[in-house]
Amino acid sequence: MKDAFGLPQSLLVLGGTSEIALATARRLVARRTRTVWLAGRPSPALDAAAGQLRDLGAEVRTVAFDALDPEGHEAALGKVFAEGDIDLVLLAFGILGDQAHDEREPLNAVRVAQTNYTGAVSAGLVAARSLQAQGHGSLVVLSSVAGERARRANFIYGSSKAGLDAFAQGLGDALHGTGVHVMVVRPGFVRSRMTEGMEEAPLATTPEAVATAIELGLRRRSETVWVPGALRVVMAALRHLPRTVFRRLPV
Repeated sequence: MKDAFGLPQSLLVLGGTSEIALATARRLVARRTRTVWLAGRPSPALDAAAGQLRDLGAEVRTVAFDALDPEGHEAALGKVFAEGDIDLVLLAFGILGDQAHDEREPLNAVRVAQTNYTGAVSAGLVAARSLQAQGHGSLVVLSSVAGERARRANFIYGSSKAGLDAFAQGLGDALHGTGVHVMVVRPGFVRSRMTEGMEEAPLATTPEAVATAIELGLRRRSETVWVPGALRVVMAALRHLPRTVFRRLPV
């Protein structure tokens, strides 16, 4: 069960090698989280992540999970919940894709959509049902400011995150009053492996800063978290710009 500050004792990460997810796990383990499940494709990177968290004192287990295999989500998550209650599920998987290349290769664009949206819908619903069955818990969904308004530079990724964001908000409304809390996290440009080599956007942040915001959001039982917070104002302005003006912006 969570402590008086809303922080979890047990954590399931969907996307077990995500830098943001692992920064969050490290932060929570430093507080009071003792049991961590890392769900992802079996790999040396997943094993290394588990080892790092064990070194911090957590009991860590891994489970095979593939966003592109919705048929296997129920079995994978069922294995975890069968071992005991989970206080927090962090849905952290996703891919950026290559906009210019994916426009020319539609199947690559479909893979971005299937990973970021279809896979998340499947895993999110399975996780939500399990949390609801146990009567408590939080589902934290990593969205993106890219989903606030489609940009020419990354509209394939942005559209997948827009769908994910709308899904997570609706799921939160559906679960209101059940004891299950859904929190949507909207980071801006995050300095990570995913964005390595890309030109840095204004108000860029780090996995550690996102992890800090997630912890604060859990303590406050927030429904939406922007990282950094200033992006909320920036995106509100961009969202309402006339389309003819928005097209001319260097975004």
